[in-house]
Amino acid sequence: MNSSLSARPLWPTANRTTRPLFGPSWFAAVMGTGIVANAAVTLPRSFHGLRTAATVVWVGAALLLILLTVGYLRQRALRLHAADPVMAQFFGAPPMALLTVGAGALLLGRRLIGLEAALDVDWALWSLGTVLGLVTACTVPYLMVTRHRFAPDAAFGGWLMPVVPPMVSAATGALLVPYAPAGQLRLALLLGCYAMLGLGLVATLLVLAMIYGRLVHHEAPTGAVVPTVWIGAGALGQSVTALGALAAVAPSALPAPYAQGTAVFALLAGIVVWGFAMLWLVLATGLTVRTIRAGLPFAPTWWSFIFPVGACVTATGTLAALTGSELFIWTAVVFYVPLVVSWVVVAGRSLRHAAGQVRRHRPVEADPRLHVPTVLSGTVRTTTDGRPVPEARVTLLDPAGDVVGVTLTAEDGSYAFTDLEGDHYTLVAAGYPARTTPLSLDGTGRGAFDLTLAHDEN
Repeated sequence: MNSSLSARPLWPTANRTTRPLFGPSWFAAVMGTGIVANAAVTLPRSFHGLRTAATVVWVGAALLLILLTVGYLRQRALRLHAADPVMAQFFGAPPMALLTVGAGALLLGRRLIGLEAALDVDWALWSLGTVLGLVTACTVPYLMVTRHRFAPDAAFGGWLMPVVPPMVSAATGALLVPYAPAGQLRLALLLGCYAMLGLGLVATLLVLAMIYGRLVHHEAPTGAVVPTVWIGAGALGQSVTALGALAAVAPSALPAPYAQGTAVFALLAGIVVWGFAMLWLVLATGLTVRTIRAGLPFAPTWWSFIFPVGACVTATGTLAALTGSELFIWTAVVFYVPLVVSWVVVAGRSLRHAAGQVRRHRPVEADPRLHVPTVLSGTVRTTTDGRPVPEARVTLLDPAGDVVGVTLTAEDGSYAFTDLEGDHYTLVAAGYPARTTPLSLDGTGRGAFDLTLAHDEN
C-alpha cells in the first residue's frame, strides 16, 4: 500500500475569508417550498386566497432554484461531494427540486405565464429532473457498493434521497401525459412513469428495512440526523400520490379494462402504503420529540420535515379523490396546517443561517497581530488495535452540514485543519474505496501481487 509522507489537502481548509461549500442538501429547501405550493392545489377542500398565496410561494421556489443552481455550479465541488459517503446521498435533492418546480409551473404558473409557456417549462424541468434522478438512483448506490465504506450503524434517512427521484418523476410526469401526443408517445410516457414508480418504490422498501434494522439494533439517532427519518414517510406518500395521478390519466393511453385496473390498484395499494406511511410518521415524530428535548441543532436536514409532510398531504388528497371519504378529505386538510407552520419555521431559520454566514465570512481588515488562528488536529486510528490509518479521507463539516475542508491523513494517521472559527463542527473519516484488479496464476506453486489503494483526486 502506497502511503504519503504528509497530509495532502484536497480542498483549501477554512479561513476567515473563504465560505464553506454548501452541499446539495440545500436543494431540499426548493423541494419543501415547492411542495407547500403544489399541495395547496391538491387539497380536496378549497379556501379563499389559498391558490394566490400558493402561486407566490411557487415563484419563490423557482427563484430559489435558480439561485442555488448557479451558486452550486460555481463551486465546482461535484466530485468532492460525490466522494463523501454522507454528502453523496443528497444528490437526489437537485432533481427533485427541478421536478417540484416544474409541476408547479403547470399547476400554478399557467395563471402567470399562460398554458403554453407553463408546458414548455414543465417539459424542460421534468426531462432534466428525470434524467438527473435516474443517474442519481443508479450512480449513488453503485458508489456505496464499490467506493464508500459504512459501519453497521451507518444507515440513515438520507439513504432514501437517491432512490426517491424516480417516484417524483412518475407523479409529476402524470401531469404531462394528457399533453403528450396521442398514441405510442403518450403510452410510452405513461408506462415509463409506472416503471420509475416501481424502481423507486422497491428501492425505498429495501432502504427502509435497512434503516429500521439500524434503529432497532443500534442506538437511536441524535442531532441533525433525526429529521432525515421523516424522509421515509415522504417516500411512501409520494408512491401513493404517483399511483393516483397515473390512474387518473391512464384512460387516455390504455384500453378500458387496463385503465380500470389502474384505478383499482391505486386505491387498494394506495391505502395499504398510506397506512405504512402513517406508522413511519408516528415513529419519526416520536424520535423528533425525543431529540428536541435533548437539543436539536439547525442543519439543512431540517428541510426533511417539510417535503415528507407535503407528500403525505398529496397522498391523502389522492385517496380522498379516489374514495370520496370525508376521513381522507379532512385528514389532508389537517396535515396541511402543520406543513405550512413547519415551512415558516424552517424557512426562517434558514434565512437566519444564511445571513449569519454572510456576516461571518465577510472579509474584514484587522490587525494581523490580533488574529489567533484556531487549529483542529488529531489522529485517525483503527477500532480493533488502535493503529494509525494513513491516507484516510477526513472531511470537516460546519453546523449546517456544509463542507469546510477535506484532507488526507499523514503516515502517522494525523490530520490538521487550520484557521478555523469557534463553532460546532462534524468530522467524517473514511478509509480507502475498494479496488478490483484481475490477475492470473501460472500454477508454479507461488504467486505475489501488490494492491495499491488510493482516493481519487478532486
